[in-house]
Amino acid sequence: MSPRLPFGMRLAAALLVLLVGYGVLVALLFRHEAAERESALLQGLSRDLAAHIVAHWPEVAPDTTGAPGDEARAALIRMLMTVNPGIQVYLLDDQGRVLDYLGEPGMVRMPQVALAPLRRFLEGAALPLRGGDPMGSGQDRLFSAAPLPAGGYLYVVLDGAPRQRAALAAGDGGVWRSTAAAAVAALVVVALLGVFTLRRLSRPLHRLAARMQAYAAGSAGDDAMPTTPPVDEVARIEQAFVQMTARIEQQAERERAQAAAHRDAIAGVAHDLRTPLTALHGQLEALVVQAGAAGGEQQGRPLQAALAQSERLRRLSQQLFELAALQSATEVAQRERFRIDELVADAVGKFGLMAPQPGVAEVRLGGDPPAPLEVEGDLQLVERALTNLIDNARRHGHGAGPVTVRMTASDEAVQVMVEDRGPGLPEDVQRRLAQGQAMHEPPLRRASGGIGGLGLAIAQRVAVLHGGSLRPLPGLGGGTRLCLVLPRAR
Repeated sequence: MSPRLPFGMRLAAALLVLLVGYGVLVALLFRHEAAERESALLQGLSRDLAAHIVAHWPEVAPDTTGAPGDEARAALIRMLMTVNPGIQVYLLDDQGRVLDYLGEPGMVRMPQVALAPLRRFLEGAALPLRGGDPMGSGQDRLFSAAPLPAGGYLYVVLDGAPRQRAALAAGDGGVWRSTAAAAVAALVVVALLGVFTLRRLSRPLHRLAARMQAYAAGSAGDDAMPTTPPVDEVARIEQAFVQMTARIEQQAERERAQAAAHRDAIAGVAHDLRTPLTALHGQLEALVVQAGAAGGEQQGRPLQAALAQSERLRRLSQQLFELAALQSATEVAQRERFRIDELVADAVGKFGLMAPQPGVAEVRLGGDPPAPLEVEGDLQLVERALTNLIDNARRHGHGAGPVTVRMTASDEAVQVMVEDRGPGLPEDVQRRLAQGQAMHEPPLRRASGGIGGLGLAIAQRVAVLHGGSLRPLPGLGGGTRLCLVLPRAR
């Protein structure tokens, strides 16, 4: 598809088309008006022709019997036609029927002429007036008419076929060619001046469009304020756009700074918590061991609960630290080619070695063993994303059924699907993943309080950094089915 012309050129072309159309319309109207003026002039000059003939040549009138004209009348008609071959002379009766005419027999194809135009002509109506053509051309003709003393009318057609041929020949001559040449020359000059003027008028629009394209492409472009005050609407729009982009950039810069400070604060807090949490977890483990050795089952239960909460708190702090680090990253730092099918098998096997726990689903590899599939990226991050997805499915499946991990591949990407039989994702999480919205902006709020979805947010961010995605799929028989998509290595 050919590229579109610039706005100024399209506007100039549109105006040129309108100008040509207007010129053609004016030319047609002028030609029609000129033809009508010429017809009125011709008919006005010949208005008294028929009356003059009747007054000076009474032999043109039919005799008292109403019979066709005699030899004298025929000779007179032939003389008139010889003097002016462009006219046609007819004798009409009171009903408008043709009684006599000059020409070969059978030339009259319309033996009767309407009398209304003749009566209007004789009453002095405004010219031009046209009447019927006895020759049967189908066109009304200019005429002159006069009543005959014995009744009837002398009907003289002024613009017969000979005169039309002469007028057509004259119209095809130099006058019309000169007029057309002058019109074309004037049109070219006007078009050039119009294009030049429109380019000057649309120059601010081109400059504004270039600024917008540069801004949309991520480039600052020429954001300097115009040195001259705006004098028209386009210049004011350009100035307003520059001011708007400056405000947007300032706001975006403030938001980036705030987001960076927020991530740094979270990362710092999470990092500082890891050491005391690890120490606290170790002490709780030691106390659990001592209580078990001392046989204090009643004392061991609170310690076991505290140990579980400590483990949960340690995992949460680790996830906060990882998510803050991933948010600040714009690309994967460590890249290598590795077998994604082996990584998935190792992750499933790691969870399979864990001891069964009440309310926690087992993990198994579904489908046929995948063929060797390679991706390029950070192996540790991809493993972390897989671990988060499988661990979430185990914990939130509530043991309703096994967690199944399957792999499929296309020419472009690898899909790793993790499916559980639990109650399914919350509506907000489902919507964010389906729309590709970041899970951590804004953070998810649990109904019981606190922030949730950190494991999914880490997996989603890892997928995005590798050029992939994390999206939900319809579950088979309910539950949650998440698909981690990663591009294949080239």
